[in-house]
Amino acid sequence: MSAGERLTDALYGLGWATVKKLPEPVAAGLGRRIADAAWKRRGQGVLRLEANLARVVPDASPQRLAELSRAGMRSYMRYWMESFRLPSWSAERVGRSVDIKDLHHLTDGLASGKGVVLALPHLANWDLAGVWATRVLGVPFTTVAERLKPESLYDRFVAYRESLGMEVLPHTGGAAFGALARRLRAGGLVCLVADRDLSASGVEVDFFGERARMPAGPALLAQQTGALLLPVTLWYEDGATMGGRVHAPVEVPASGTRAERTSSMTQALADAFAGGIAEHPEDWHMLQRLWLNDLDPAKGPK
Repeated sequence: MSAGERLTDALYGLGWATVKKLPEPVAAGLGRRIADAAWKRRGQGVLRLEANLARVVPDASPQRLAELSRAGMRSYMRYWMESFRLPSWSAERVGRSVDIKDLHHLTDGLASGKGVVLALPHLANWDLAGVWATRVLGVPFTTVAERLKPESLYDRFVAYRESLGMEVLPHTGGAAFGALARRLRAGGLVCLVADRDLSASGVEVDFFGERARMPAGPALLAQQTGALLLPVTLWYEDGATMGGRVHAPVEVPASGTRAERTSSMTQALADAFAGGIAEHPEDWHMLQRLWLNDLDPAKGPK
C-alpha cells in the first residue's frame, strides 16, 4: 500500500469514527466548510464537476456555473456527512427523511414476484435510499461496489453497506452478474448506480446532446431474467428531507437483436436520468469524466 493510499484509508476511517459522534448541526456545518474550502481550491474534482454541469445547463453564465458547482460540492459533502452517520439512524428517522413518489412502480413489481432492478444516477444520497428500502420498506436488496484502493478502503465500504442491510458484490468479474440474476429470478431486488460505465463493455447513449457510455448490466439483467427495470432519481429538498421518484418501467423491446434491445433500454435509462439531473443539477455528484469527448486524459481534469 502506498503512502497516499494509507492516508486515504486513514482519513475515511477517521470520518466513520468521529463524524457520527458529532451533534448533527456541527456535522452539517463541518460538511459545508469542507465543501466550501474544496470549492475555493478549484481542484480537479471541482473543475470536472463544473465542466459536467456546463453540459447539463448549457445556457448558464460563468457566475451561475460557479454557484452550481459550489452548491454541488455542498450536496456532495452532505452525502458523506449523512453516510457517516447512517448506521446510527433509526427506522423512524430514515422514514421521515425520505419521500419517494410513484412508489407503486416498485411495490407492484415486487408483488408480481418477477424481481426488480432499480437503476440510479449519482444523485443526492443513494445509500440513504438503500437504507430506506431495507429499514422502512423492509425489502433487502443486492448491489455491487467498485473495487477501491487501498483494499482496506473497499473493505470498509463493504462492511458499512452490509451493516445497513445491503448485500454487496464486487464489481469486477462475471460472477457478480450471475449472482444478481439469481436474486432477480427469486423475486428479489437489485439496486445499481448506473450513470457511469466502469468497464469496456458500456453502451453508448445520447446524454445532454453528447455521446456517453453507460453500463449495459441493468438492461441485460432485465432481458435475461424477466425482471422489471425501473429508473429512480433522487434530490435533496429544503431542510433534512431527500425526495425521490420511481419512474415507469423501461420495457424490453419486442424485436431486435440483444444488442439493439440493450441499446434502446439503456438510452431510456439515460433519458430518465437526464430529466432528474436537469431538475436538480446541484445534486448530481459527478466529479469524474463521463462524456466520450472528455475521456482523453489530455483534455483536462479527471
